[in-house]
Amino acid sequence: MRYAFRLAELLGHTPDRRKRPGTIKAIVEYTGLDRHQVAALLKNEAKYIPLEALSRLCDYLIEHGYARAEELPGALFAVTPENFWELLARRSRLEVCVGVRKPPADDSADTAWIVASDSVLAGEVLNGVSTLGGTAKALSGKRVPGKEIPHIEHLRQTLVWSPGTMSVDQVHARAQTVYDDFSEISGDKALVCLGSVKSNPTVELVLGGAFSCTPFASQDDVAKATDRSLPFFLRYRDRDPHPPACSAGLRLSKSEKLDEPGLYYEQADGKWAFAGGSSQGKDAALVFYIFRESLGRLDMVLSGFSGRATRLLARTLAHRAEDFWPPVFHENYLQVGAFIVQYEASEAVDDPNDILSTDLMANAKVIPLPGEAIERRLGKGSH
Repeated sequence: MRYAFRLAELLGHTPDRRKRPGTIKAIVEYTGLDRHQVAALLKNEAKYIPLEALSRLCDYLIEHGYARAEELPGALFAVTPENFWELLARRSRLEVCVGVRKPPADDSADTAWIVASDSVLAGEVLNGVSTLGGTAKALSGKRVPGKEIPHIEHLRQTLVWSPGTMSVDQVHARAQTVYDDFSEISGDKALVCLGSVKSNPTVELVLGGAFSCTPFASQDDVAKATDRSLPFFLRYRDRDPHPPACSAGLRLSKSEKLDEPGLYYEQADGKWAFAGGSSQGKDAALVFYIFRESLGRLDMVLSGFSGRATRLLARTLAHRAEDFWPPVFHENYLQVGAFIVQYEASEAVDDPNDILSTDLMANAKVIPLPGEAIERRLGKGSH
């Protein structure tokens, strides 16, 4: 069993230097601990902590109202997840964010809707978290002292406007509000955004925050594909809305035009590969998450290029969630999972009436993105 140190989470300490309220200085002055030691504890990077230092930290937390005496020192430690569903289930708060659409000419929000495929995927997320992918019942009969079966205490669903539904300012403002509200909540939490930037603008905020780049700003004009801030890319269909985005666009770089809509990703050798998209019989999906362990904060994106790929992703999560674990990049307190799923239809011709089918069949290949591609793109803001 592996533990994480939750000092940053209890203090509400953020890794963003622009928002740090002098936390390290305050702790050092109160406890007399070394500044570098405090910084390492906040990042969950310390290899060990002396009992005397632990006692001083507990005194600080009690004195400043961050924890009660009876909660310490236990509240400073958390069990590290061991699989994909446990990563989500160990958060005390889960927020699922979905994009909402409506006819642009209709002023009434009463006609707004959530795409059927997104609803299927949301249902699978809730099922997986509540049952631990179907293993919770089996685990209940094999309880290990000190390791309880995790469960969500607070569940919330938030809705944002999809691009093209409202004005750009309204779409961005609503997404920013949802993202900021989630960020300001203290404690263990997870935000799961369903869809791509085509349908859910909060996805762009999660990805921009993870890779320290400006959201809602196109990177189609970078000199070469390796200069992109993200190691994966969604090429819009010509008929799609084309909102400027760091995660999507129409070309990989100034010199690399893409004719085939779909998902692309960077390989270990730095070259980019096409995963799949709108071509018949081939589709693709993305699973991305960033877990800031010392903060107890998890941000996740589950995105199918098409509605069919979204429903296929729900099925993959139901039966093969282990393929999305462990994270492809792990550095002390930071874990990043990034996976492309390629789907190839099991039949030569798809049934055009399968929109109501939630048990679609397709050959799925899960491709973990190289950890090197993640590491070289992580900016200081991610830490």
